[in-house]
Amino acid sequence: QVQLVESGGGLVQAGGSLRLSCAASGSIFSITAMGWYRRAPGKERELVASITSGGSTDYADSVKGRFTISEDNTKTTVYLQANSLKPEDTAVYYCYAESPSYEYFWGRGTQVTVSS
Repeated sequence: QVQLVESGGGLVQAGGSLRLSCAASGSIFSITAMGWYRRAPGKERELVASITSGGSTDYADSVKGRFTISEDNTKTTVYLQANSLKPEDTAVYYCYAESPSYEYFWGRGTQVTVSS
């Protein structure tokens, strides 16, 4: 069992930055990938960024060049550095973890609000 707890969301002005954190506990050795989804009102859930246990990363086109996903050297915490934030980035951001059997674990989400 894996538990995920997000933090770091908040209210920022357009052009500002936030650093989101996702702390994992439990059966962390079962994790093969982690990442961030977001959901805004009226929109479908969107995969923002992902990182494998080997360090390979992928990003949505909408955030390339602005967001960076990383993990600590113990692979117990994943970060999302979000720079040059835009109002359209406003959403609840959810951290997920993937097991080798493609079981998914989710955090409860953290709100990011970008004012124009």
